[in-house]
Amino acid sequence: MSGGVDSAVAAARAVEAGHDVVGVHLALSRAGGTLRTGSRGCCTIEDALDARRAADMLGIPFYVWDFSERFRDDVIDDFISEYRAGRTPNPCMRCNEKIKFAALLERAIELGFDAVCTGHYATLIHTPAGLELHRASDAAKDQSYVLGVLTTEQLAHTYFPLGSTPSKALVRTEAAERGLSVAQKPDSHDICFIPDGDTRGWLAEKVGAETGEILDRAGEVVGTHEGAHAFTVGQRRGLKLGVPAADGKPRFVLEVRPVSNTVVVGPKEALAIAEIAGERFSWAGAAPDSSEFDCEVQIRAHADPVPATAFVTDAGVRVVPDVALDGVAPGQTAVLYVGTRVLGQFTIDRTVSAVPVEA
Repeated sequence: MSGGVDSAVAAARAVEAGHDVVGVHLALSRAGGTLRTGSRGCCTIEDALDARRAADMLGIPFYVWDFSERFRDDVIDDFISEYRAGRTPNPCMRCNEKIKFAALLERAIELGFDAVCTGHYATLIHTPAGLELHRASDAAKDQSYVLGVLTTEQLAHTYFPLGSTPSKALVRTEAAERGLSVAQKPDSHDICFIPDGDTRGWLAEKVGAETGEILDRAGEVVGTHEGAHAFTVGQRRGLKLGVPAADGKPRFVLEVRPVSNTVVVGPKEALAIAEIAGERFSWAGAAPDSSEFDCEVQIRAHADPVPATAFVTDAGVRVVPDVALDGVAPGQTAVLYVGTRVLGQFTIDRTVSAVPVEA
């Protein structure tokens, strides 16, 4: 129970369905004074109190489990190391993979529970071929992308009561009718362990800032920066280039090179990516029947899926989209769909530009 409206209503529905429910709030930070500011952050003191009030209202036992060390090691440290390597990670994917459906699920099963129930908007469907993860009914709230990291075994021990709910508004209405105080609580956003939203400043403290060069695609120096970690592929603002482009058009970050501490910039059209690939992948349910198959690929939580062809080899997964993807960064997660079904995911290691350097 995160302390939000979704997990509170999910718990209420689980109780109503006749399950033996225990509410658990995850303490992911040892900063005792952490407080929520509006809709920024989560897992704070206020969130823990809100979760406890919801559990009391539902008449279920409530516990706070300290996973702060696991969260630091598996999510925060991973986030820092990925940025050091010039990649753009998604900490929510890591949290689901390593904390909510690994550490939490492992402890739950050890204690004799059958499943972890959350307020995620996604749907599980039992088929003759096995369990499948699908998009939620409400496309605007669908969270299947951030659940793409779940394995077949993990899916067998999960429960998503909100997946078939047509809209978030209905969940808030239901919460109010049940007397839950979180009915109108704002959704959290931004990275939970950077509640003020200043990712650049936070990374500067953790990684350190070192002046480096900004290059164009031809390797010419067009500016300087105060730390490559502060940049991500597709970024336009804050470049402060000293040499304007020959055509006078804005330039965007195309590549971050941490070893040389350089950033490469170029025209917007150079952000078009014709191919992505990655070595680290997993399947959410049964693996594909073929090593080559048609699918749709989604590279961000709220991005539109793009028709594509996927190729699976011993070296990993390679995806060729029908239409070039825009502004893809190594470190992002690519989730593969077939219709509404989540087939699996991989971490993007390599990209191929659709625009030659000569252009």
